[in-house]
Amino acid sequence: MMKRNTIAALLLFAVVLTAAEPVSATPNSQTPASTLTLDEAMRLTREHNPKALQASEEVKAADARVAESRSGWFPRISGKAGYRYIDPVSKIDLPTGSMQFMPNNNYDARITAEMMLYDFGRTGSSVDLAKAGRNSATIMQDITLRDLSLATVQSFYSALFLQEAVRVQEKEIAALRKNLDHMQKRYAEGAATRFDLLTTQVRLAGATNRKIDLESKLRNQEITLRRLCGLDEHAPLNLKGSFDITAADMDSGKLAASALDHRPEVMLARENLKAASSKKSLAVREFLPKIVGSASWGTTNGYVPDIEKMRTNVAAGVELQVPIFDGFRKSASLREAAAMKRSAEQQKLDAEQMSRAEVQQSINDLNSSREKIETTRLQVSQADLAARHARIRYNNGLATTLDLLDAEASLAEAELANLQARYEYVLNAWSVRRASGDLIRQ
Repeated sequence: MMKRNTIAALLLFAVVLTAAEPVSATPNSQTPASTLTLDEAMRLTREHNPKALQASEEVKAADARVAESRSGWFPRISGKAGYRYIDPVSKIDLPTGSMQFMPNNNYDARITAEMMLYDFGRTGSSVDLAKAGRNSATIMQDITLRDLSLATVQSFYSALFLQEAVRVQEKEIAALRKNLDHMQKRYAEGAATRFDLLTTQVRLAGATNRKIDLESKLRNQEITLRRLCGLDEHAPLNLKGSFDITAADMDSGKLAASALDHRPEVMLARENLKAASSKKSLAVREFLPKIVGSASWGTTNGYVPDIEKMRTNVAAGVELQVPIFDGFRKSASLREAAAMKRSAEQQKLDAEQMSRAEVQQSINDLNSSREKIETTRLQVSQADLAARHARIRYNNGLATTLDLLDAEASLAEAELANLQARYEYVLNAWSVRRASGDLIRQ
């Protein structure tokens, strides 16, 4: 009896321990895919896409170039040590013996500081040029991130559109299969012809092929979206979004003014003009003199009377450097800088004109897609009503098989046309934001 109680207690203790241990997922278990919204997709793109990271590194490189250009305002300190053997050396013969004025073995070690005291604005122009380059790199980063965000938007909504298109096609296929089942029964009863049966089968095969094409496009679009977001190529996608968005601002004058103030292409053209002006100013100053100061401290031998003894020494001086002839470099640089400045002015003018034109074009596209939504919505209502009437008439023997199939196909086409119009409206609304200078951060 005592033995049985002991065994029962041990079994109970083992059960309690097993219940207390956390249950780990098996290797084949799959967790449900997390929902991916548009904002989350754009955040992932901005943080993980290689092009975004490349643009960030280019900004850092431009910052380093600004610091490099400022180095002309600071002294340059260097150290050097050397040894030279000289023979013969200066010496004089005396009755008491020869006297040597310099050693055969010469040693020298020193620290030298050299600094530009005045260069007529060369360094300042170099700094301005580097700053313009940094600003351009920052604007290019904004352009890269904006374009990546727009690519993510397009890929995200394309995937949503294809998902909805597949559902519409599945709905048509379901209706055609139902008609095929009904047609097979009527054919078996002798109430339908072989032609009616084959016609239904052909329509079903065509709808199935369209669904296969849409599914293939959907898979390709998902591959593109994963690449943009930096997701694993096998990561499941559970997209959450809709084609119902707030209407965009349609004031062309207001949007054009916003584009001229905030469009990165316009800002980049302006920075390029500043850079060209700085380069021209630098080219003008290249032929001006420079005043350089230097000082050094070190130890060397060669001092009489003990020419082998190492002694400390200092040196300081100011030097005026005047360029006389540089092989026509200055004149060529001036012509280049002047041409680059004129080119930058034309680039700025073209960017401003392009911005205004794109604002108007995007507004026109948005208006067109909005009108299509209204017309296709009416087409869907009419096609749905016609399909319902066709089914009733067909069941009552008042419509042919072709009439029913045409009505079902017209309904599917109308639904796809409405979906396409809503898809285009969303993309055109984002195009309006891009044209007006919005950087599309969310």
